[in-house]
Amino acid sequence: MKKILIICFSLVFIAPLFSQKRDITLDDLWKNYAFYPKSVGGFNSMNDGEHYSTIKRTEDGQEIVKHKFKSGKKVRTLFKSTDFEIPKIRKYTFSKDEKQLLLATQTKSIYRHSSKSVYYIYNIHTDKLQKLRDEKVMYATFSPQGDKVAYVLENNLFIQNIKSGAITQVTSDGKKNHIINGASDWVYEEEFALVRSFEWAPDGEHIAYYKFDETHVKEFSMDLFKGGLYPTQDVFKYPKAGEDNSVVKVYFYNLEEDKSKYIYTEKDYEYIPRIKWTNNPKVLVLYGMNRYQNELDFVLANTEDGTNKVLFTEKDKYYIDVHDNLTFLAEDNFIWTSEKDGFNHIYLKGLDGSEIQITKGNWEVTSFHGIDSDKMEVYFTSTEEGSINRTLYAQHLDTDVKTKLSTINGTNNSSFSKGLKYYMNSVSTANSAPIYTLHNADGKQLKTLEDNIEFNTKMEEFNLTKKEFFTVKTEDAELNAWMIKPPNFDKNKEYPLYMFLYGGPGSQQVTNSFGWTNYYWYQMLAQKGYIVACVDNRGTGGKGAEFKKMTYKELGKYETIDQINAAKYFGSLPYINANRIGIQGWSYGGYMSSLAITKGADVFSLAIAVAPVTNWRYYDNIYTERYMQTPQENASGYDENSPINHVEKLKGHYLLVHGSADDNVHVQNTMEMISALVDANKQFDLFIYPDKNHGIYGGNTRYHLYKKMTDFILENL
Repeated sequence: MKKILIICFSLVFIAPLFSQKRDITLDDLWKNYAFYPKSVGGFNSMNDGEHYSTIKRTEDGQEIVKHKFKSGKKVRTLFKSTDFEIPKIRKYTFSKDEKQLLLATQTKSIYRHSSKSVYYIYNIHTDKLQKLRDEKVMYATFSPQGDKVAYVLENNLFIQNIKSGAITQVTSDGKKNHIINGASDWVYEEEFALVRSFEWAPDGEHIAYYKFDETHVKEFSMDLFKGGLYPTQDVFKYPKAGEDNSVVKVYFYNLEEDKSKYIYTEKDYEYIPRIKWTNNPKVLVLYGMNRYQNELDFVLANTEDGTNKVLFTEKDKYYIDVHDNLTFLAEDNFIWTSEKDGFNHIYLKGLDGSEIQITKGNWEVTSFHGIDSDKMEVYFTSTEEGSINRTLYAQHLDTDVKTKLSTINGTNNSSFSKGLKYYMNSVSTANSAPIYTLHNADGKQLKTLEDNIEFNTKMEEFNLTKKEFFTVKTEDAELNAWMIKPPNFDKNKEYPLYMFLYGGPGSQQVTNSFGWTNYYWYQMLAQKGYIVACVDNRGTGGKGAEFKKMTYKELGKYETIDQINAAKYFGSLPYINANRIGIQGWSYGGYMSSLAITKGADVFSLAIAVAPVTNWRYYDNIYTERYMQTPQENASGYDENSPINHVEKLKGHYLLVHGSADDNVHVQNTMEMISALVDANKQFDLFIYPDKNHGIYGGNTRYHLYKKMTDFILENL
């Protein structure tokens, strides 16, 4: 009897131990990388529309695998890295006939999007692998016929014959910091997301390419320390607000004639952010934009006779966002998206100047996927079910009947097969990892590729709380927001509040989507007794053009008002301590947190600014002038909303963090902020990460940064 009692008594005490959940540590986040669910990598629809390929990691390498859409089953392995002992494959593309693969390895990043790689050509049918060339090159791309590869090396454009190995040098005037052929300059890459700046014509006999003349663009230099006795300098062209841009021209190269021809346009455009061939190999489309970026010409250039015409002009009282939704159909029609009715919608336009608006409503199309001409249906993703969600729809062109294809309310991302018979869908919510599934075009699920059940089960070990969505109503606007409360939240207690933000034009942080590692850092802060919240201020996306663009010429003004008002609202809640409200952001968010701690000094007691803009005069011209015009034209817009001019208001704890090799938001921003703070006799905390770029990562860096921020919060908020 005594033994039984002892056993029962022991069980009473042991049982809770088995169910006890543990708190998150920084080691979990940035050393063990515990919060990375599985994904489906390298998804690519194959030509027949019945098969797709993916890249799969193996124990000792990688495989490119062909699958069947209907079943998701593996059909065959197309390539094994271990068969050839080549390094990690970063990217792969098929030739048009899918007999060859172009493999990028040993990739070295240059800036945010640009990189150079060693490329290999693999013939699937002969099982032969050949190196394109020994040097790392940029943007290697098959010709439509698959017999040639074009690429950029040392600022010049080359074309290489695969069979013979013969190399044609298309340009020869390329020179660092002077002339770039076939690739973009820094500002085009960053702000127009234009990286590869050449396009093969459909016939494979012609190629259109950009030439950037950077000669008159001013240089920016960064010291790189790298443990050497003397630092080296990275010097590159960076046009700041109000300064000269590269002179950009588009050329047309005829392979047979071995001759380049300049594409003349009647207007002298400041920017040409896109070029794209029509189905006609003699007709090239150019987007021509003015410096304000509020007027876009759709130019049709005839490369045979050199003539061109403006098919239509789009104008906006604020600015126009450049997009990649231009899709040419079999007939002389094409798809275009525009915000001209106040929300981003799909238009069917003709080369004869005709136009039909396909989608309508007070919601935005976020992705266009294609038109099935046989079924007369258009596929797109939109915000119709709320600006924080992304939902897939099919809409009939004749009847306007719209069918919702998404089955889970959250953020759906879809990749359609060629021919639009199938699609792969990934869907996540704020509190669940992505699920990857295959569907037919009617939405019927065919197979689950990855459900992340293992990851979700693992998450049950941790002491997590749900991210809650709601709106904050101020006297000026209704703003989307989310909140994470501490475990065992007690409404009768008072908690400090930690706010996170980005807030930049068209961005969204308040979305019903998986938040990756940052989400779990916020959970860690909640476990330490903080309420964490985020508010999307005016100027952010998902709510139409007026909501997004009302910050025009006054970046930071209304966004700061909204964040201050949101903090005041939170402070009025009985369970939040109004005297303990902090705010943190990165990049534009760092700019905003710096404005909040200065302009809102009576509301915020702490701010962390990582890689912040501190004065828009220091940032690049394409981004800044899109929203602000030039400093010469709008001096007050720049000066009144730059944190550097409000340092005397600082009262709370302020941590300033920057990477010394940030090519995007230069450390100059932080250095000038330091000088202003010192002049105003304001105390603050500072940390500079040597040789780190805008992302501040590599080695132990992320762990160190997040420990620095965590400790700063725990000690001061």
